[in-house]
Amino acid sequence: MSTQPHEHGHHHHGHPHRPAPQPPQTPPAPPAEGPVGRIGPWTFAEYVEECRKFHSYPAPGLIVGGIMVQAARTRLPEGILFDAVAETSSCLPDAVQLLTPCTAGNGWLRVVDLSRYAVTLYNKYTGEGVRAALDAAKLEAWPEMKGWFLKLKTKQEQDSDRLREEMRLAGESVLTIEAVQVEPAYVGKTSKGPIALCPLCHEAYPRRHGGICRGCQGEAPTRPAGPATPGAGEAQAVPQLTAVPIAEAIGKTALHDMTRIEPGESKGAEFTRGQTLTAGDVCRLQAMGRMRVYLAEDNAPGEDWVHEDEAARAFAHGLTADGALQPKGPPREGKITLVATQDGLLTVDEEALERLNLVPGVMAASRHHCSVLKKGEAAASTRAIPLYLPRKDFQKACALLDAAPPLRLVPIKAPRAGLLITGTEVFTGLIQDKFEPILTAKIEAYGGSVVKTVFAPDDAALIRDGARSLLEARCDLIITTAGLSVDPDDVTRKALVDAGAEDMLYGMPVIPGAMSLIGRIGHARLMGVPACALYFRTTAFDLLLPRVLAGIPITRADLARLSRGGQCKECPTCTFPHCPFGK
Repeated sequence: MSTQPHEHGHHHHGHPHRPAPQPPQTPPAPPAEGPVGRIGPWTFAEYVEECRKFHSYPAPGLIVGGIMVQAARTRLPEGILFDAVAETSSCLPDAVQLLTPCTAGNGWLRVVDLSRYAVTLYNKYTGEGVRAALDAAKLEAWPEMKGWFLKLKTKQEQDSDRLREEMRLAGESVLTIEAVQVEPAYVGKTSKGPIALCPLCHEAYPRRHGGICRGCQGEAPTRPAGPATPGAGEAQAVPQLTAVPIAEAIGKTALHDMTRIEPGESKGAEFTRGQTLTAGDVCRLQAMGRMRVYLAEDNAPGEDWVHEDEAARAFAHGLTADGALQPKGPPREGKITLVATQDGLLTVDEEALERLNLVPGVMAASRHHCSVLKKGEAAASTRAIPLYLPRKDFQKACALLDAAPPLRLVPIKAPRAGLLITGTEVFTGLIQDKFEPILTAKIEAYGGSVVKTVFAPDDAALIRDGARSLLEARCDLIITTAGLSVDPDDVTRKALVDAGAEDMLYGMPVIPGAMSLIGRIGHARLMGVPACALYFRTTAFDLLLPRVLAGIPITRADLARLSRGGQCKECPTCTFPHCPFGK
């Protein structure tokens, strides 16, 4: 098989293959279904014994896995170099390693753990292959196999001899075998790339994983030996700091900001880091309930610790990769707030932000993903929780930010919009159109303008021509109205396809606006607004419009995520966007 080892630096998630539209090559004729005589170079009984040696006992998954691997291999063209992908981490990868040169170590076997009992062998250069899956629907005639596979019997209740005999007799009859095309992400060599030494553990790792290795990012499967401290939870080490009575602090400098709170009235730093304390400050400190204070002169915890102000500056710098978000000012009470330097759409890598907040003693909070911000509005705040953060946690946080800055402020482009208002009743004047003023106001709210409006009846050819006329008017956003339901007269989507619409996504888990549409047509972005927008002030259109104007790609997965918060409360007085809708 493969003669040169190649590396796979990471696993890819999702389905590793798609059905091939036709068999890529004419494979050799598969063996006839029936009892299994041999698996690889062994008789069935010899293979069971090999499983015992390899796996410490003849695991049923390893036995049926051998039948599956052989079924796929005998259907591959002779002489090709192939790789393998197993869709479960249980037993099946061992069958691949027993019967083929593909192993996890040489990188020719990949495990994409979807917990599906299926294996694919495929041409390592083209991705054309054969997938074999154990089919539960074909197990009715094999009760012991069914009980094992569907966990209907405990291991103690299974008749191991009968189970193995059923596997031998059933052979390939319990499998679904099909030609497939493996997705490009799983085909060919993937290099680890440059290697770095982790500054925390000093072990080698692929530099693309970030400023520190994934183990030090919190994914390590081990910890130093020794019992954990009972009840300690996430308790961190603290530096040895010395506090002095306030009477001894006169003429010396404060180590940190000290906050004064007037309930219901004010909250702020009454004293700031580096401020020289005077005799007149003693009474104010006493009124704040502070009888002892930390002084800069008495406390120098050393290089293993980072002061809250330095940590906040570093975190604020790392949260965003561009200059569109800037600190509102220097740290106050250990915190920095990032504000928008221009109008725009805030995008949040929620997974990256969550990873950062998993670091002990570190916090960063942001506005919701895809919040529309005006210049000067707060986008996020960050700080270290303790006065001094352990340097190892500081380095971990900075490395995570270096690998994936979670915040970005994207400019919102003022559109040249074209409206395509459909409906025979409007086109013939039977009713007055109300869409044009509603949509015009929404477009103008983002600094755009409606450069052309076209009215069309429920006629696919005329709607198609209307869309093309808006393209000719150089509209960069085309908005169609109505004609998007399941009624037989609603022909808008077909007409848009005829006009050249591509990448259309129709329907989304948002109420109101479930039958909305987005896509592209020529050089323009495309949005379809259902009739509900005539009644409801806020719909899915209002959630999607700023994303479209910012040029943010929208996928079906993005639309699916709108389901959390996608139900409008339909308040008597609408306060959107200052409400839970779309968040």
